[in-house]
Amino acid sequence: MALCGGVGASALPSELIVHIFSFLPDRDKLRASAVCARWRECLFYPALWSGLKLRARAGTGAGTGRLEFLMRRFGSFARELQLELDGAAQSGPGDPELGERGREAAHAYLDQVLCLLGHLRNNRNLQRLSLYGDTCILQDDSILDSSYLAQIDQGGKKIKEMQQLFEEILSNSRQLKWVSSSFMLGLVTPCSLASLSNPSAETLEHLSLLDGQLPSLVSTAELQRLVHLRSLSIDFCDFSSEMCQLLSASDRAPLHRLSLLLNGAALEAKPLDGTATEDDLKALVRRSANLRVYLMALDVCSQDLLRVLKPSLPLERIHLDSFSTLVTDGVLELISQQYHKTLTHFVLVRDDGGFPDLSVNRNEDPLVLLAWRCIHLAVLIIHGYTVWSHNLVAISRLRSSNLKVLTVSEESIDFDPDQSVFIEGDPVHNLVKEVSLGLGRVWHPSMDSSVILSDPTQHFHREMLSFSEGV
Repeated sequence: MALCGGVGASALPSELIVHIFSFLPDRDKLRASAVCARWRECLFYPALWSGLKLRARAGTGAGTGRLEFLMRRFGSFARELQLELDGAAQSGPGDPELGERGREAAHAYLDQVLCLLGHLRNNRNLQRLSLYGDTCILQDDSILDSSYLAQIDQGGKKIKEMQQLFEEILSNSRQLKWVSSSFMLGLVTPCSLASLSNPSAETLEHLSLLDGQLPSLVSTAELQRLVHLRSLSIDFCDFSSEMCQLLSASDRAPLHRLSLLLNGAALEAKPLDGTATEDDLKALVRRSANLRVYLMALDVCSQDLLRVLKPSLPLERIHLDSFSTLVTDGVLELISQQYHKTLTHFVLVRDDGGFPDLSVNRNEDPLVLLAWRCIHLAVLIIHGYTVWSHNLVAISRLRSSNLKVLTVSEESIDFDPDQSVFIEGDPVHNLVKEVSLGLGRVWHPSMDSSVILSDPTQHFHREMLSFSEGV
């Protein structure tokens, strides 16, 4: 970086160096800080690190060490912080080695959360806090439960300290606008939100508290203070009639985004009986004319889905993910009829090898009808159900270039033997050609089903973030 007259970069004013470095991504900033002491001094200027997006892998000392370094440097003044903790191992009682790795990952999870919260506790400039914990690091025999952490943390000392630090951050805050904690097991309690300071209660615009456990983390009484809330993400069973009525009040800011997660495995302990009624939803929509809803249903049977999918719910994004349950053509028919004006994203995933056929009548395929009726459909993702090739071509032609994402796993596609008689050449090549022509761009079926079969909790967290941005 030599300049005219032999003058080096060290001659530049610090303000100019900081401005130049502001165009670098975070990873390159850290690399550049190793060049010299002057650059390191400039690169750790607070204005360059107002927002941090971090990913740490649990179970590795390096991940904890890097997190400690970054939080020690920037935790006290960062205005925005987003952290995703990735699980390094999954524990299981049948494999001693895997169980040991799982315990190590759980220990690392506790240490990383304590590190993060400990450096944020005195940050009064914090405006946005978004946390996601990979549930795989806390999985024991396929049952997700905070009790597993209690086995790792004998006496619960770290868990209590973690909860106290989170509450301390909420109480010390003065201008929080965004609080999101998704599947950070052991972190949030039903009493956590009560710690939020009154100044932050006035400024908070987005709230998301989810951990997949039974107690409700967001109470109607605590929501009363959050009068400027515009985006909310909670468990569907916690979205009660009383809460819906509160959000419909005229003395509150209108709600713009509502993200709901419905877990079929929890319905026995958290029934749907007390959830918002059709009349409650009508009142909410009258108050919040721009309200849009994102719903993810995990292993929910069709009978319960028919109870959940109320006509007045302005659904924009639907994700139906299952393993043991089966979505019927009746559910798809209901979705395409009730949400034809609002639906933009539809994800239908089943992690099983059965590949059931939804087309009771192949001339009236429910997926084709959904593509035809839902005039704003832009994203369609399918795996685990049979999709007939001629129906896939019909979908591409109906939505054309307006369908920005069409992802169908190769193993989900089937070819009608009656039609293949009249078509020459390789059927897969013909399908790719016809769908590409329909969409107006090059298209291929998804060869790797693992891309579609991502962790549903992580998918919900990321989709919720993009769904709620800019509100």
